[in-house]
Amino acid sequence: MTEIDLEAENKAIAQEYKELLRISYQSLTAEDKKIIRKAFDIAVEAHKDQRRKSGEAYIFHPIAVAKIVASQIGLGSTGIASALLHDVVEDTDITISDIEKMFNPKIAKIVEGLTKIPKVKNDQEISLQAENFRKMLLTLNDDVRVILIKLADRLHNMQTMDGMSDYKQAKIASETLYIYAPLAHRLGLYNIKTQLEDLGLKYTEPEVYADIVSKIKETKEEQDTYIKSISDILSKSMALEGIDFIIKGRPKSIYSIRRKMKVQGVTFDEVYDKFALRIIYKSNLHDEKFLAWKIYSVVTDHYRPSPSRLRDWISSPKSTGYEALHITVMGPLGRWVEIQVRSERMDEIAEKGYAAHYKYKNNTTEENSLEIWLNQLKEALENSNNNAVDFVEDFKLNLYAKEIYIFTPKGEIKSLPKGATTLDFAFSIHSEIGVKTRGTKVNGKLVPLNYILNSGDQVEIITSQNQKPTIHWLDYVSTSRAKTKIKNVLNEDIKKIGEEGREILTRKLRHLKITLTENSINELVNYFKLKTSLDLFYRVGIGAIENQQLRDYAAQKSNTLVNFFKKTIKRGNSVTNDKNQKNNSKQQLDLLVFGAEQSKIEYKFSPCCSPIPGDLVFGFVTINEGIKVHKMDCPNAISLQSNFAYRIVQAKWIDSTQEEFNAILKITGMDVMGLTNQLTKVISNQMHVNIQSISLSSEAGIFKGQITVLVQNNVILKKLIENIKTVEGIDKVTRVYNT
Repeated sequence: MTEIDLEAENKAIAQEYKELLRISYQSLTAEDKKIIRKAFDIAVEAHKDQRRKSGEAYIFHPIAVAKIVASQIGLGSTGIASALLHDVVEDTDITISDIEKMFNPKIAKIVEGLTKIPKVKNDQEISLQAENFRKMLLTLNDDVRVILIKLADRLHNMQTMDGMSDYKQAKIASETLYIYAPLAHRLGLYNIKTQLEDLGLKYTEPEVYADIVSKIKETKEEQDTYIKSISDILSKSMALEGIDFIIKGRPKSIYSIRRKMKVQGVTFDEVYDKFALRIIYKSNLHDEKFLAWKIYSVVTDHYRPSPSRLRDWISSPKSTGYEALHITVMGPLGRWVEIQVRSERMDEIAEKGYAAHYKYKNNTTEENSLEIWLNQLKEALENSNNNAVDFVEDFKLNLYAKEIYIFTPKGEIKSLPKGATTLDFAFSIHSEIGVKTRGTKVNGKLVPLNYILNSGDQVEIITSQNQKPTIHWLDYVSTSRAKTKIKNVLNEDIKKIGEEGREILTRKLRHLKITLTENSINELVNYFKLKTSLDLFYRVGIGAIENQQLRDYAAQKSNTLVNFFKKTIKRGNSVTNDKNQKNNSKQQLDLLVFGAEQSKIEYKFSPCCSPIPGDLVFGFVTINEGIKVHKMDCPNAISLQSNFAYRIVQAKWIDSTQEEFNAILKITGMDVMGLTNQLTKVISNQMHVNIQSISLSSEAGIFKGQITVLVQNNVILKKLIENIKTVEGIDKVTRVYNT
């Protein structure tokens, strides 16, 4: 690199530093600026010889993370300094104790939380990613800023992934959708959540992402005109009422459009609310609520609202702190439009999360405000005894859950995740009340403990000193808090039996020439389809796992897939499935090849997404069932990529001319004369596709059908779907998967 280049780079670094101070959400004192400058100088020196794959000086990354932390998340000097130093310990000789001496224990603790766990041996059957997630989440007990900086770090990494390999992009994007976007959601950082989701989709389903982006661009002019027509009418009326406001048109995120298309089985054009109008008004705290309903009145004077889709998060804010009034109205041309009403304060809270709360609470220090935020998530961390993957899955349950609002007998309001039961409610009040629950009443009527609550229910808990949880209670609850408390009570007995079971299992395996290690424990847990090692030991302890079952496990262990997989890669031999060998012994025709070397290995299709040739797929090395092939957009893909990237194998189709595959089509429409005949003509005569099974029904003029067809690849399937859609009366044709 030339001197001129270095000089220009140093100027750019200095410019970035000035920009960092300028965009800070918090007001920085002279002392704050001193801490940030010191962290900046140390980071520049520590990373001076490092470059990113793009060739850019590495220091631009920690500065970019610090800028996100300062402006989009709104942390103060402690958070900004920690963000600047977040990679220093991992990448250089500087230690945590050095940082503590140079700064203070708080910054040292945050940087320690941001440093990844040491690498573990590759042959250990654990998920390093899940262990990393667990470590990161458990640092919440120390300081929530670790998570906030981690989110900023992940956002910048996602913004700068273009130069990476497809495999690495898919892995990082899957982790992002799996844990980081839900975390941002739970912390009320909606702006960051949206960016993470959209970027996650860009790298997990690039074709779908590109298609939606191009369609949004195509319809932008029409959408802008439509939004303007509504906002012009509302603006005149609100100006007459003396309301000080601005109106913004907000397009729905790419990810949420994709989710609607997937969940509802609709095309881009059929997603009706692809944008929302946001009315942001000026108000003092006293008049906020009054003005929100005044605006509601103005809006509904012009447009008819949908009563079932009014969301009042001003009277009952979400537990993330989100406040707003959401009104869905029938706009011009018969289109539903969502209108969000927020004061400037509410808008800032929606964008900045905790930082705005702190700003608007006069007597709250930054530390106190962080503590409030921390308490929201601590509950989800109580069950830390599970293995890492279970721990992360349990934690995730609490992140995206929609909320319902329940009243106590005295009229106090409690928020619970949607799907919560009366027993969940008992544990949400206090764990002692939960474990002593004998009965529950909803709206004055006695109901079972597993009664699922609805928003607005009033719940009374009946307790008894003699009551104790039973194993069935775990089926009666859905919240992590309740499950953890019930398990803790039950586990006292289970642990004792489990300890005895471990000793019994060690002895029995020794007879079978197997040593009980973490690896063999994980294999046994998977083999018996259990969740944790404690489940395994407990079952051995009570005699539920018999000697013959252990002998069967030992027999299959001697010929595990993983050994076969390694040998096959080394040999480079072509191993084909039986059907292909019979059909085409000369060509040794395999449909899928795996890995960079395109090795031919036995595999099975996963029933959760039923791939067919032409679908974008990957291989997953299971413990007991060989390689399972999943579609890239399989419902389980994100979780597998996030927790078990080391078991993911790249897969590629090389030919499909000799094979046929099942595909299930769900068809709905109006029941017109001769529809069945037309359908079978299109499928069998025009397309020459075999129908394997057909199930058709008609009720009150509506036709429903499910047809299983045999096709060679997804090109033929797509063409078939298009042709079926041309049949008179057909409304929708969607591909469905086995559950």
